Amino acid sequence: MNTANTRAAASARPRTLLVGMTALALALTAAFGVAPTARAQDNTVSISIAAQPLGDALLKLGEQTPLQIFFAPDLVAGHTARPVSGALTPEAALQQLLQGTGIQYARNGNNVTLSSSAQAAAEATRLGTVTVSGGILGDLSPAYAGGQVATGGSMGILGAENVMDTPFSTVNYTSDLLFEQQARTLADVIVNDPSVRSTTSTGGFGEDFVIRGFPVSSNYGLSDVSVNGLYGLVAPSRLPVQIMERVELLKGPGTLMRGMSPNGNVGGSVNIVTKRADDEPLNRVTLGYMSEANLTAQLDMGRRFGEDNAWGLRFNGMKRGGEATTKDGDQGLEMMALGVDYRGDRVRWSMDLIHQEDVLKNVRSQIGLAAGVVDLPSPPDGDINFYPGTRLSQRDSTIMSRLEYDFTDSVTGHIGMGYREGKNRQLFPGGTGMDAQGNFTANNRFYDTDSETFSGDAGIVALFDTGAIGHRLALGATYFAQEQGISYSNAPAGIPAVPSNIYDPAPLPSAPFVRVDPERASKTHLISFAITDTLSFAQDSVLLTLGARRQTVDTDSYSYPMVDAAGVVGAYGNKTGSYRASAISPVVGLVIKPVENVSLYANYTEGLSKGMTVGLQRNGNPYANTGAVLKPYKSKQYEAGIKVDWGTITTTAALWQIERPFAVVDASNVYDYSGKQRNRGLELNAYGEIQRGLRLMAGASFIDSKLRNTQGGTTDGNRSYGVPASAYNLGLDWDTPWVNGLSLDGRMIRTSSMYFDNANQISLPGTTIFNVGARYRTEIAGKDVVFRATIDNLTDKRYWLVASNAYATNAAGRTFMLSASVDF
Repeated sequence: MNTANTRAAASARPRTLLVGMTALALALTAAFGVAPTARAQDNTVSISIAAQPLGDALLKLGEQTPLQIFFAPDLVAGHTARPVSGALTPEAALQQLLQGTGIQYARNGNNVTLSSSAQAAAEATRLGTVTVSGGILGDLSPAYAGGQVATGGSMGILGAENVMDTPFSTVNYTSDLLFEQQARTLADVIVNDPSVRSTTSTGGFGEDFVIRGFPVSSNYGLSDVSVNGLYGLVAPSRLPVQIMERVELLKGPGTLMRGMSPNGNVGGSVNIVTKRADDEPLNRVTLGYMSEANLTAQLDMGRRFGEDNAWGLRFNGMKRGGEATTKDGDQGLEMMALGVDYRGDRVRWSMDLIHQEDVLKNVRSQIGLAAGVVDLPSPPDGDINFYPGTRLSQRDSTIMSRLEYDFTDSVTGHIGMGYREGKNRQLFPGGTGMDAQGNFTANNRFYDTDSETFSGDAGIVALFDTGAIGHRLALGATYFAQEQGISYSNAPAGIPAVPSNIYDPAPLPSAPFVRVDPERASKTHLISFAITDTLSFAQDSVLLTLGARRQTVDTDSYSYPMVDAAGVVGAYGNKTGSYRASAISPVVGLVIKPVENVSLYANYTEGLSKGMTVGLQRNGNPYANTGAVLKPYKSKQYEAGIKVDWGTITTTAALWQIERPFAVVDASNVYDYSGKQRNRGLELNAYGEIQRGLRLMAGASFIDSKLRNTQGGTTDGNRSYGVPASAYNLGLDWDTPWVNGLSLDGRMIRTSSMYFDNANQISLPGTTIFNVGARYRTEIAGKDVVFRATIDNLTDKRYWLVASNAYATNAAGRTFMLSASVDF
């Protein structure tokens, strides 16, 4: 079989589509945008904007009209917009919103820039601009008070939504927060929410986490994280923050919004918004240090050019290397990201190129428990790697593009697509699980993977009225195709496993003598069609969202090269399993605003998840159904809550319940779904600015997790492993009054005890982690400079983390980070 040629031909097709779409975007740009054009004649549209803070009102105007409005958050702070409604031109509505504020505007086509005076305009330039539009491209909602989170974010087919207008639990982290906390990867960012907890630690094979007690990215890594609305296009092990402008967290199933995720997580989803050039040129160099001896250099440059700064380029490059959080380990990373965008009168287009190469030596590893062990050993030091000699190399290349066109002032179409090639090579340690004293045996294996992913979506949105009822009607489709190749080499005969201990690990024995290239192991196609209508009543004081998505899952699995202990390559290329099914996932959401700053909301949503392909083994015991494709399954969520915007502080409360099938290994070592996991919880959150210069981010999460209808009823009523009963976060960030430019920050992350197993025999104690930091902004030789210092795990707490596959890993110990950024 000519697998290589087949895969090469398949990979050429998505690249051809991307080239074709880029050519179409450039043609539309040339036709409608590059040459100077007169402003399109405004048509009247239905406007319905309640009295509210001016920044939020401008966001609503951007949602209801094609205007793209640029302003600095401080420019509109303290202003309240009067209600505006009726059939108006977009500009007339804008004039009414700005009446009496002293804020002026300049318009070119559909691009609008706000200013009040030369001083305010200069301040707006210093702080950076915010884009408000009703489409998909450039949907950056204004930052909320304090600047750490945004007032809204993208909700896929539901469009850009203000947090107060969406019937779901969402939080949208800004790039300011990422850099203030010196976040390294996505995992460092999302643990700011108490409903999210990392299940692996820095420096490992990958970064997994749970949302509302359900695992995300437990199969092929971060393929369940979307970037600019498309799944499967980011590195499957870890994602550096240097490409991120916003991190958008949705809690609860997100099938309706962006289609089914590749691994079908149900607890929530994460979308990354990539960086774009601002109107103000940017030249920034950042040098960083992480203990013990890991150094980082980063270059961030941005430019806009052309008439009205229509074209933008944003480049980020980074190189990292040296010993970090594991003894004698090297965490190396090379990353390049280039973003190109065009913002015209009616045409908007973007393209991203991302290349990432990770090389990690002495990787932080996971380990299981030996059969019959009911006492977990005390956690070892945070810099210990259980398998000295491990190595992981990962290379990922992504290209994605998105095009948006306003057919009229009330009808917009969009199309987006992307392609990623990934390659992973790793020494994959195995052996026995550990006993109560931390003893185990270790051998050495190869586990290599390749993947090719194509992801796309398209849709059209129309705004119209039926009598007194406003509508935002959206039609959309998604397409996801992924082929993964795997090869596996067992430990060779004649090289025995070595005895070892987690407190003093022995080096891994020699690697297998035979290593082969990965061949096709699975093919997945996910196709969906969706329709939604958001109905608005009584000047947007009541919002009803109705929608449904028909999702089709088509999955095939194949035997792949496996090298046995004698060095013989087994047969491969035969189909071992397949599953094809379709289902409809409905959503009903309701928002009621009894007063301007209060939103009561509720939702019912169903998620659809692709059945997993059963892997090789657990703790050295091969699964009896390795290679089988489990059938897709549905999950259901009920949620109700309240959101209150107090002006500079927003508080939220949510009651929710999610239920999904649960997978276990039976007595015959068959891995399959058996019973259900029901998580029921309460979430409390607060964020914003307590007073000028004192920022708050706090929350609490309480989860009652139960297993039901399990095999033989042996674990009925037990808590699911890895789900804490409670979690708390408290973060403060303070601009000190006695030293101009000096800020101090601290964060407490508390996680209650949880079980390591579904039998609830092994318990992990609760942990409380403290992180502290400081930063100093100054000017040196006329250049803006920021110095940052951070200590993660201040008390050097030793503790276990339990991954979604019931393996344990030791959390990283006390970590020091220093950096200096210079704008030139």
